[in-house]
Amino acid sequence: MSIESLADELRSLIKQTEEQVAYFQELGVSGIALEAVPTIDSPQQPRSQSGESMEQIWADIGDCIRCPLHQGRTHVVHTEGNRKARLMFVGEAPGADEDMQARPFVGRAGQLLTKIIESIGFKHEEVLIGNINRCRPPGNRPPTPDEVAMCKPFLLREIAAVSPEVIVVMGNTAMKNLLDVKDGITKLRGIFQDHLGIKIMPTFHPAYLLRDPSKKRETWEDLKKVRDHLDSTAKREV
Repeated sequence: MSIESLADELRSLIKQTEEQVAYFQELGVSGIALEAVPTIDSPQQPRSQSGESMEQIWADIGDCIRCPLHQGRTHVVHTEGNRKARLMFVGEAPGADEDMQARPFVGRAGQLLTKIIESIGFKHEEVLIGNINRCRPPGNRPPTPDEVAMCKPFLLREIAAVSPEVIVVMGNTAMKNLLDVKDGITKLRGIFQDHLGIKIMPTFHPAYLLRDPSKKRETWEDLKKVRDHLDSTAKREV
């Protein structure tokens, strides 16, 4: 790669960093700490991290009545897991089991997710797991754009607080809402997306895999890419 190409890449990364800061400021997140801006010799995209705690974010959510979903929920289901996680999984919204237990991914889809996590060498307690929306939609329907708009900023604040290296976004609805894209999951799955300084891997939702087990092989290929990426960054840090 020529010096000119490297310089262009560095300018692009600096612009992305500025966009990240502006984005988090719009969310009301203060105390953002950015890793060092990459040099020509180390053109890696910086990651952002806020000074917020999960408890502060959850306190702001409170007994939420911001959208109609609160009318039928039993519990608000917050993100759960390791607050220093390198890897995060994001789904669409809680189901019936999650709504009753106030925990994400505890039903049949959650049991499959645990197996997926373990298949790439992680333990359930080592990762972070959450959803775009925290209240169960009636009949497990997809959340509406207005419902997403009320809930998504809190997820983004959690992501900023933990700053995972990779997020696996599961399912069409979650992917479109997290990445703000129009393409469907079948087109983007398996392809890393760079979003706000984080590698995001779209793949199928575990609930979909329960309905169509033939897609498990494709999901495995997606998760191997996640595993290999995390292995490679871990080796560079040693």
